[in-house]
Amino acid sequence: MKLGVIGYGGRIKSVIQSIRKQHAECVVEAIADIRQDALGPSEAGQVRQYATPEQMLAEERLDGVLIGTRCSLHTDMALKVLPTGIPLFLEKPVATTMADVHRLKAGYEAGKSKVVVSFPLRVTSIVQLVKEIIDSGKIGTVEHVQAVNNVPYGGVYFHNWYRDENETGGLFLQKATHDFDYINYVLGRKPTQVCAMTSKQIFKGTKPAGLKCVDCDENRTCPESLVHGHEKNNNWEYCCFAEDTGNEDSGSALIRYDTGMHVSYSQNFFARRSAAARGARFIGYKGTVDFDFYTNEVKVILHQSARVETHRFESTNDHFGGDAALAQNYIDLMRDEAESVSPLEAGLDSALLCLKAKQSAETGTFQSISWQ
Repeated sequence: MKLGVIGYGGRIKSVIQSIRKQHAECVVEAIADIRQDALGPSEAGQVRQYATPEQMLAEERLDGVLIGTRCSLHTDMALKVLPTGIPLFLEKPVATTMADVHRLKAGYEAGKSKVVVSFPLRVTSIVQLVKEIIDSGKIGTVEHVQAVNNVPYGGVYFHNWYRDENETGGLFLQKATHDFDYINYVLGRKPTQVCAMTSKQIFKGTKPAGLKCVDCDENRTCPESLVHGHEKNNNWEYCCFAEDTGNEDSGSALIRYDTGMHVSYSQNFFARRSAAARGARFIGYKGTVDFDFYTNEVKVILHQSARVETHRFESTNDHFGGDAALAQNYIDLMRDEAESVSPLEAGLDSALLCLKAKQSAETGTFQSISWQ
């Protein structure tokens, strides 16, 4: 199967690797990327490169198109693909502004392409088991959820291009979009209202805009040093204490659902090492299901008996196994053998919730979750 790629960045390359592990005959035939050096030396003679996605879509006969541009372009690029009917793999967030999320919804409803959104957490073995337990009625109806994401690699949002809020749309859209999606998926319910708050307490400062760590006179003593510290990464270069460092470094949201129950969610970007946590507690009258992706455990605590069931999973490095599951689903979608397990409707719902949470944090108000 012939793949075309719009925006040939690092994340989409890892998705393609997952696809090829599942089915080696999936081959990247063409890319559309404004960078002249987007193709590596071994690819330059085998993959055709186009300056625009319109040209690639017009000249190539493709079985699938994957979008891996920077976040602010996801909607624009998706709107070019949706009318073609070619199966689309779309990176998250699917939109970064309220105008874009409405444009994308309209374009999808009028378009022909089936879509897999890059939401690997919902298809992990952990989340699938959690949903199975909850759907069985074992803990009763879920009446409260407590979810957390303490990100140990949070520097990525302050040391490189992700620090630009015009590109990211803020960190609800960057991280919480995954968590909001798996919560919506497990509950099978619709959020109706959100209130949220964000803080920027750590990654701020008075260093000059555009300062690179290598040029800073404190790079030998700074705990966030990219030159001598623990956060060494070839793609990170900017000072996270400069005046142009964007993004909040923590955020929380309270979300009301259509049954009247609510979810509390909190994310943090300066926790490190074993302070990492990502998971949730789904609480019913009969019991609680508690899981954490970092410990690879799911616990079922029965409230009316002295019993705790523990399920342990093998650790993997591909979004806890979710990337492989999404890759197989996208292959099946291209073969017309399956429906999307992570459809654009889910991406739109999660993006809308994130944007409303951002509005709530900016205005100090409750926000209704509605497409009206």
